[in-house]
Order: sequence, then structure tokens, then C-alpha cells
Amino acid sequence: MTSSGTTSHNGEDGEGGKDRKDGREREAPRGTGPAWELLLPAAGAPARQRGRALQSALRDAVRSGRLAPGTRLPASRELAVDLGVSRGLVTEAYEQLTAEGYLRSERGSGTWVGAAARSVPDAVRDLAPRSSGRGALVDFRPGSPDLSLFPRAAWAAAQRAVLARLPHSALGYPDPRGLPQLRSALAALLTRRRGVVADPERMVVCSGVAQAMTLLGSVLYGRGLRSLGVEDPGSPGHGPLFRAAGLEMEPLPLDGEGLAVGPLWRSGVRAVSTSPAHQFPTGIAYSARRRVELLEWARSVDGLIVEDDYDGDFRYDRAPVGALQGLDPERVAYTGSVSKSLAPGLRLGWLLVPGPLVEEVVERKRTLDMGHPAIDQALLAELVTSGGYDRHLRCCQRAYRERRDTLVAALTEHFPGAQVSGIAAGLHIIVRLPDRYGPEKRFKAAARRAGVIVRSLASHALVPVPESGVRLVLGYAHLAPSDIMRGIRLLAAAARAEATAG
Repeated sequence: MTSSGTTSHNGEDGEGGKDRKDGREREAPRGTGPAWELLLPAAGAPARQRGRALQSALRDAVRSGRLAPGTRLPASRELAVDLGVSRGLVTEAYEQLTAEGYLRSERGSGTWVGAAARSVPDAVRDLAPRSSGRGALVDFRPGSPDLSLFPRAAWAAAQRAVLARLPHSALGYPDPRGLPQLRSALAALLTRRRGVVADPERMVVCSGVAQAMTLLGSVLYGRGLRSLGVEDPGSPGHGPLFRAAGLEMEPLPLDGEGLAVGPLWRSGVRAVSTSPAHQFPTGIAYSARRRVELLEWARSVDGLIVEDDYDGDFRYDRAPVGALQGLDPERVAYTGSVSKSLAPGLRLGWLLVPGPLVEEVVERKRTLDMGHPAIDQALLAELVTSGGYDRHLRCCQRAYRERRDTLVAALTEHFPGAQVSGIAAGLHIIVRLPDRYGPEKRFKAAARRAGVIVRSLASHALVPVPESGVRLVLGYAHLAPSDIMRGIRLLAAAARAEATAG
């Protein structure tokens, strides 16, 4: 194809193949160059789609840099001939992209690629959290359920049922609190399984516990609070969420019964975030006495307890202890999610709010995202009301109990004297190894060299603590029993090799 024609898209004559005097414009490609070849598939599109396809192909060529800024385009008549399309389609494409800023047209001078567009990378970046243990043989880091257990068949059945009967009106902007059927289903579920006082009118469906914390943090900040107490050690994700809402974190130590009440009283805070059913990461359950003391503190200071019930459904030696919120729903904001029970990628959670905070939290939710996706909510409601969610929980409990037992037995066999602490619950354990395996930093380095990733209890501390032996937080739910045994054998071999080398 040639590009030496002298007619611009607006019918004006010009010298199509020469540079401008300022030297910035480049000659249009001679012959069927790569840039024009990009337009050929568009020319072969169905007649009704051809104009839009041509515009899109030309736009992409500019964005990608295949048509560089300053390149002069062929006259509309000649490009139309070469592509086998009508001149009107080319003229319309030139005019549309000129209006958008991709091209520029000068009377008597033709059409040129503008300088406004910038090329973008071809690859789409994935910013999902990534494990830093790439290449590891076994990764014991805590926090992950077994995603292969996700009930795909039940979820697909729920989807078919929901889409068959969901009214058209349900696809509009939802109630910012969540679909009524999901709030009712969750209220019944949480009352039955966790002993909460679950009023659907006080429930807000959230994008997981993370959004629940953000909503509460922003409301508390709006009410004048500037600090919030957090368990130390505790969940590493909570601090950034509350800080994003403007609140400073006040680390509060734990003792054998839960959050130490002496430091809590002395801190002066009026809100505190806790995980009393199964504290993360220590694995303890708050004692009955400590739960009462915590509520007495909240009532005395007109304060708020934020209860994160992140894995309260998973208890293996007895029925789970009920949620703290059930004792005083006006002093405890209760939050949970399906991130540990189903999958974190669903981004589905809930927040039960004390009465005085309901309107403010709902309004924050409304302005933040106009409500959670309606179809996802309807699917979870169907799974809960059909009994599928309970069946899935029973399946997970059996699998996770077996994996915990496997891990404890392997530690007993390969690390004589190891002490496992915390209740038989959740997705991780705490183990303290005998002093002969220390110091902790050296043990972790040896483990990594052996291809095993572990995390120490000290890594979850907000206030640095002096090293005192090897104390590890070992996640097991995401690992098959065979991988658990292999990982512990590798750790033991690494520890023996390190002792021999030392």
C-alpha cells in the first residue's frame, strides 16, 4: 500500500510523505507497514461493526506506540482504498479520534498522531497478596483455609436457583445494610451457632472483616476518638485498617486469660479490638472472668469492644464458646466473615452494630460503595438457608481436626519436649520448642534453607519483645496431612544439621 497521496481526510491537499519544518513529525510508513496492518482485521469486521472496530484499532495503535506521536497518517481516501472500506468510515474514525485527542488535524497539512496519549504496559498487573515463600516445599504460615474445599457444586446450584427466581428489582442499588434475605439468614445462623444477639436491622453486610473495621474506625473517629486499643500480639492486618480511619493504635498486652485489664484501664482508650473466642495468634480463649471484666470496663468508660470472631466455628474438642457480643450487644460490635470458612476471595462478611452507631455505620457504607453486590449476597443467603453452609462447615471441621492432630503428632515425634499451647480450634497452633533448638532466628534461617517457611510468635508483636526460645505460629488448614508430616520431618532434619554444624 502507498501513503503518498495528497488528500487529507477533510479533502484538503497536502504533502503526505514529508516531515514538517519543525522536524518533529515523521513520514507516514511507505507500503503496508506494521502500523497499517493493525487496521486490516478491523476492515474485515461485520459491516455494522466495521466503523467502531476501525476506530478501536487505530486508537490501540496510538496507545501502544505502534503509531508514534508526530506520525502523519495517510489521506482518508488512500487509507480507505488500501483497507477496502468506504472513505466515510476512515473520515469518521479520523474525526472521532481527533475529537478525543489521539490525533490532530491541521488545515492544509493533513492528520497527525498527537502527543497526548501515552502507551500502557501490555501485561495486566496482579496486585493480589503474594507469598514470599515462592519455591518453598512446605509453607506453615497461618491464616489460610483449604481453598480446594470450596463447595463449588453447592455454590453453582445456589447460583442457578438464585438467578431463576431473583426479581429484576433486586438488581438495582441494594439496601446499604445488605439484602434483607441475607441479613435474616445470617442473623439466624449466628444466633444458632455463635450465640449472638442478631437483629437483622442492626446488621451490615461488608466486604469482609477489613471493611467492617474501616467502617467502625471512621465512625469512631467522627465521634471524636483518636486512639483504639489492640491486642499485642495480635492480627497484623487490623492496625493499618484503623490507622486509615485516623485512629492511633494502643498496643495492650495479654496474659493467660486474655487482654490484661490493668494496662487496659491505664491506657485511657475507650475502644478496643479483641478476638476473645480464639485470640490470634496466641490461640487462647478468653476466660469467663476476663470476658466479664472486659464488659465492666466498657460500661464504666462508655466504651466499645470490637469483637473479631474470625474462626469461631472451628472448635475440635468441644462446642465453641459463644461470642462476647451475646452478653451485651450495646457494648460490643461483632464482626465475622466467610474468609476462613469458604474463601477470602468472596469478600463477604458482616457487622452487628450497637444501636447508637447503626445509622452512622450504614451511612458510611452507603457513601463508601452503595452496598455490597446483590447477586453474591443472594448466593450466600441461598447456601445458608438450604443447609449447604452447615454441611460445608462440618466437612471443614473434619478435615482441619485431622490436620491439627497430624501436626501435633508429628511435633511430638520429631521434636521431643515441644509444647503446643492454645485451645484445639481454628487454623493454626502455637508451639514452643525446647531451648536446644534456639536461637529462634537461626532456627528460622535453617528452616528456610530446608525449604520450609515458618512464622514466629514474636513477628506478630507490636511492641518488640526479647527473644525467649523458639515459639512458632504454624498454620495447617491449607496443608494436606502428608505435607504436614513432610514439613515437620524437614524441620527436624534442618535442626539436627544446624546443631551438628554449630
